[in-house]
Amino acid sequence: MSSLLLHAPMQLAVTSKIQNASLCFHGSRHFPKPTSPASISNLTFRSSTVQQSFFPLLHKSTTSIPHSKHPNSDHRIVAVNSVNGDSYVAESPAKELRQILNTPGIHSIPACFDAISAKLVERAGFKCTFAGGFAISAARLGLPDAGLISYGEMVEQGRQITQAVSIPVFGDADTGYGNAMNVKRTVREYIRAGFAAISLEDQVSPKACGHTQGRKVVSREEAVMRIQAAVDARKESGSDIVIVARSDSRQADSMEESLWRAKAFADAGADIIFVTALTSKQEMIDLCKVAPHVPKLASMLEGGGKTPILSPTELESIGYKLVLYPLSLLGVSIRAMENALTSIENGHIPHESMPTFEELKEIVGFNDYSQEEKRYASCNGH
Repeated sequence: MSSLLLHAPMQLAVTSKIQNASLCFHGSRHFPKPTSPASISNLTFRSSTVQQSFFPLLHKSTTSIPHSKHPNSDHRIVAVNSVNGDSYVAESPAKELRQILNTPGIHSIPACFDAISAKLVERAGFKCTFAGGFAISAARLGLPDAGLISYGEMVEQGRQITQAVSIPVFGDADTGYGNAMNVKRTVREYIRAGFAAISLEDQVSPKACGHTQGRKVVSREEAVMRIQAAVDARKESGSDIVIVARSDSRQADSMEESLWRAKAFADAGADIIFVTALTSKQEMIDLCKVAPHVPKLASMLEGGGKTPILSPTELESIGYKLVLYPLSLLGVSIRAMENALTSIENGHIPHESMPTFEELKEIVGFNDYSQEEKRYASCNGH
């Protein structure tokens, strides 16, 4: 194998050697192409921490490289020279997402809530996923989306999700967890956690699901300031994280206020505009006319929200670029678990609704783990 070099802003101190070549990285991303053990030798890894094994690199086309703790880390791998004579480039999560946004058509985004649900989204062929606050609060805490889950819990859950998959992940950051300085810190930590995008909203704290009654939003000035602070944090971090500006002003105020804020957020540097709880197709059309150069995200709240449920084709014709399905995986998981518990209570194993044990092992990566374990075992005594 010819030399591999992944350039980065800084080289960090911890060095660990694995068989023969040189691979220097900073941050976290995924190796883009499969390689065999025979094609790689003398790998040298440099990072502040070694959080997970590197040997799946030898077996799988995509594998996570652990996150750096350096304060300016934006999780970018800028270049890879060659493997077996072929050259590849592994992009940052945000750059991958920006490339998706630049491709034709509308993109569907199922929301995940943990590592396994994110892996299922990826296995199903979706190009990205959204770590949604509603679903994570429900799955992690068993509590409603009412500002109860903390900044630290969301960052921790997000890190587990981004490390489990190679597709870009949107991170739900609610209100940014405080004033402009809090927003900046939140953006920096979401970058370190490996998120491709961060969603920030204009609700007062504590926030709640945008489709519930009694929503309140901060002033125009504070709402715009949050987006400006996020843009500043991105620039200061040397990152290209995608900023999603969400407004809940349709329920809290008026459609006219939502349109004003959408334009102001775009002017402040937001990359995607998301106005939640629009009540008609016409309102959705009106939103898409504002700052038409900035992509719009629609949320199809399953089970009965305020927004009409439209097909991706209809949404694309209106002008939307992204469509989020925030509760599908959580909802069907809850129903499946209820049904399984009923079967168990009646003395039955719910075989008909379960994957086989072999399928489960494949989903969680047990086969790759076993192969890697055997490699280590074969090295004993050498």
